Amino acid sequence: MDGINGVPRDIGELFGELSRSAFRSRFTLAREDHEYLKRKGWDLVLSHATDFIQNRLAPASPKNDGRQTPMKGHPVFIAQHATATCCRGCLAKWHGIGKGAMLSENEIQHVLAVIATWLEGEIKGTSR
Repeated sequence: MDGINGVPRDIGELFGELSRSAFRSRFTLAREDHEYLKRKGWDLVLSHATDFIQNRLAPASPKNDGRQTPMKGHPVFIAQHATATCCRGCLAKWHGIGKGAMLSENEIQHVLAVIATWLEGEIKGTSR
């Protein structure tokens, strides 16, 4: 499941493995999450995702790592659990992004792309 030479893994391969995880594949957006996305708009929700990643995941030693991402309350939180971008341990296990160093811009962009891809699939009903 590791990335190669610090490059995060292929998103298509990742989604294939995530779909075979009983835990990861149980996550789906609730009606309220869909309504939130419609009401707030794609750009604002992705802006929230950027803030969440930069503040809760990007630091070398995030506060409350392993418990920093709520299980509900925002579509991005659901996406993070579904895509294993919720904590540094999951990033290491599923994405090949190691712990102990601040996320690079490339790694942040990878995380955001994974979250956006999952959300798009949920919106279109194609994430399963």
